[in-house]
Amino acid sequence: MSKFLFLTSIAGIFLLLVSVAGAFETDVFKTSGGELKITFIGHGTLMFQFAGKTIHVDPVSQEADYTKLPKADLIVVTHEHTDHLDLKAIEAVRTAKTEIVLNETAAKQLKGGIVMKNGDVKTIQGIRIEAVPAYNMVHMRSPGVPFHPKSVGNGYIITFGDKRVYIAGDTENIQEMKALKNIDIAFLPMNLPYTMTPEMVADAAKAFRPKVLYPYHYSETDVSKLTALLKNEKGIEVRIRKMK
Repeated sequence: MSKFLFLTSIAGIFLLLVSVAGAFETDVFKTSGGELKITFIGHGTLMFQFAGKTIHVDPVSQEADYTKLPKADLIVVTHEHTDHLDLKAIEAVRTAKTEIVLNETAAKQLKGGIVMKNGDVKTIQGIRIEAVPAYNMVHMRSPGVPFHPKSVGNGYIITFGDKRVYIAGDTENIQEMKALKNIDIAFLPMNLPYTMTPEMVADAAKAFRPKVLYPYHYSETDVSKLTALLKNEKGIEVRIRKMK
């Protein structure tokens, strides 16, 4: 190989890596166990990197080329809907050592995972995970049939060092959410008509008061409505990232 071709190949690889790494917004939080890096991939899809581990949440091929993202030590699936459970994306980052946490219904499609029900608490690869309820009370697929029935899907509270991160999944401002304590970072969905209105998100946030609130999975919902509703709430920082 000529020197020119070699340098061109190296440059191409470098640009590819920069392109992949720079495609998504990221935030970094300091914790008692080291830095927590959050990558905002899109919709309900997130990636956490902490203590040398990579955790993918609801990986979906529509949001990223998972063949170019880090392999997973842990994959967390909130529920079985196709915009949260994508077997192709999971297989792209899954290895023989990857552990998968998921709800019971998702486990019917994806074998070999660790099933967690609402209320379960497990420590997996040194990371504490709590499964909490996620369901609709108001928004219905048809009369009496909610988009997300009670006791099926999960939200999760994942503890990174001294930071508790709440990933709500697809839910409304249910009482179980309002009763949460000591949440440092919260991801609350705002995708109508399937999850919450800005008013519902604001109502929940005022109740359990996360230190940092990210609306996610918000589709075409106007996120500025949420920031306006919470602008006078001291102690709750609303951060907007590209999570349609």
